[in-house]
Amino acid sequence: MSGGADAYETTIGLEIHVEMATNSKMFCGCPVAFGGEPNTRTCPVCLGLPGSLPVPNEKAVESTIKIGLALDCRIAERSLFHRKNYFYPDMPKNYQISQYDIPLCLQGAVDISGDFGSTRVGITRVHLEEDTGKSVHVGGSGRIGDSEYSLEDFNRAGTPLVEIVTEPDIHSADEAREFVSELRALLENLGVSDVRMEEGSLRVDANVSVRRIGEKEFGAKVEVKNMNSIRSVGRALEYEEKRQREALDAGQTLVQETRHFDEKAGTTSSGRLKEGSSDYRYFPEPDLVPFTPGDEWVETIRATLPETPAERRERFAAHYGLGEYDIGVLTSSKATADWFEAAAEVYTGEAKKVVNWITADLFGLLNEAGQELHETKIRPQQLARLVGLVDEGTISGKQAKLVLEEMFTSGEDADEVASKKGLSQVSDENLLAAAVDEVIAENADAADKVRGGQLNTIGFLVGQVMKKTRGQANPQIVNDLLRSKLSS
Repeated sequence: MSGGADAYETTIGLEIHVEMATNSKMFCGCPVAFGGEPNTRTCPVCLGLPGSLPVPNEKAVESTIKIGLALDCRIAERSLFHRKNYFYPDMPKNYQISQYDIPLCLQGAVDISGDFGSTRVGITRVHLEEDTGKSVHVGGSGRIGDSEYSLEDFNRAGTPLVEIVTEPDIHSADEAREFVSELRALLENLGVSDVRMEEGSLRVDANVSVRRIGEKEFGAKVEVKNMNSIRSVGRALEYEEKRQREALDAGQTLVQETRHFDEKAGTTSSGRLKEGSSDYRYFPEPDLVPFTPGDEWVETIRATLPETPAERRERFAAHYGLGEYDIGVLTSSKATADWFEAAAEVYTGEAKKVVNWITADLFGLLNEAGQELHETKIRPQQLARLVGLVDEGTISGKQAKLVLEEMFTSGEDADEVASKKGLSQVSDENLLAAAVDEVIAENADAADKVRGGQLNTIGFLVGQVMKKTRGQANPQIVNDLLRSKLSS
């Protein structure tokens, strides 16, 4: 039976893995860093050699509690680690130290909104574990299926990893994309991770099921992996939702499985049948005792929580009078929001002007150079001064763009660049009046048209004054002088 898209309901739950920004691994002193020579950051503990004993990373536990508090979770009075048993080449011990039935944080929520309306997504649990190593499949497409052989790099094995599991409260790809975006901003704001999806610091798995409207039982749960950007999350889930609906329309039976997203093709493909929790044979980690986060420690951590992205958006609207679009761009990353605020603190004019110079001109230069905001030589205070020079009439907006380009290259102050390039704007009415009189006399026909009411001709006369002053006249003052002289 075929019912079309409106006949189905999609249910999505997300599992987000976040690598913690700690100096050392979860249970040993090996350093944490991205990349590097393979298998150079390992020791007997993270390799699981006989006789080695794990010691928990206090900073990682603290960061996990901080995440739980920011997600409005209940912090467990008692928690413990378990062994999650499975066999895969990137797991050196053949088990992972994780948490099972008593996670560190429980029952939180995140509010999201968009074209879909407003939704509260429940957080089932936030628990702490160790990351796996990295398999490198050589030959073919780089996937295990057609590779010639695989290599293992255990540098990442043992890195502190937090898993955030949502309730099945998400019902579209747009909602999932917005949730990941909001969570990513929150984690970055907390300073617990660099959340770089392209480097694997934040990884998203989605459990997707489709059922016909009115059915009580959920459809077969399909786990989608390999989504390495927020855009990929949306594309992968849109495809998977469509695939499942079309399969049901065709009378096919869906199975519980893991599927991988192909970024280039925009499709998912079957990987393996999905395990259940019983397949992992969890049991308490015998080398680690249970731990009890005391109320005093939890409240001390709570006191360090920064402003959330949602709170910052509200403040940007109230304090700076910015619109929803500008606020969304500025708060898309903590670095951008911090940079803007540093500029706005020293700029005395309308904050919207600073926003425009950041999002249009500065971002344009960054994109052209292939740089991130933190890499620019321009400091926020320097940009604020540049905008101030335009406000003062010292340089024109066109001149300011030339100044900004030089600042971007050299890192020099706006005043210094303007002086060096001989860029200044003449705003003295007495000096400009003579040039305006000359232009009126030299272009009598155009002047008569303005006197006759054809005000659009003023633009031509302004251009003639700019040419006569070699582009240094303040065009607004020139415009005002022309209107005054030709109306009398």
